[in-house]
Amino acid sequence: MTTIDRIDRRILMELQYDGRITNAELAQRVGLAPTSMSDRMRRLQKQGYIKGFKAVLDPEQMGLGLLVFIEVSLDKTTPDNFQKFANAVRKQPEVLECHMVAGGFDYLVKARLHDMARYRVFLSDVLLSLPGVKESHTYPVIEEVKDDGILPI
Repeated sequence: MTTIDRIDRRILMELQYDGRITNAELAQRVGLAPTSMSDRMRRLQKQGYIKGFKAVLDPEQMGLGLLVFIEVSLDKTTPDNFQKFANAVRKQPEVLECHMVAGGFDYLVKARLHDMARYRVFLSDVLLSLPGVKESHTYPVIEEVKDDGILPI
C-alpha cells in the first residue's frame, strides 16, 4: 500500500460526506486545480483507497425497517466449513454484512428485512440452512444510534 498525503486525506474525507460532489467543488475545498484533482482521484481509485460510489437508500422508505444482528455458530470450525458458509452467505440479498469474529461464536451477520414475520422465514428457510450452521442468536435493533459509516481519517 502506498502512502497518502494530507491532501489525499482531505479528498477522501470530503468524498465520504458527499460522494456526488463535483470535481471542481472538491478541488476548491481542498485547494487544488481541477486537473490535479482529476489526477489524484484516478490515483486514489487505482490504488484502491476509493472502492466505489453508491447511493445510500433509506431502509424505511424501501420497506426494510427491521435491522437485525445475528450471532452464528458453526458445527465444525474447519477451513472448509468456513469457506462453504462464507460462499453461501454472500449470495443472500438480505445480508448486508457478515464478519468472521473471534470469541464465543463464529460470524456476526447484519441483515435487513421487512418485518419480524419475514425475519422468521429468513431464519428458518435461509440462515439455518446455510452450510455448517449449528445455532444462532438474534438481536433486533430497537434504535439506530449512529449509522454514518464515516472512517476517521
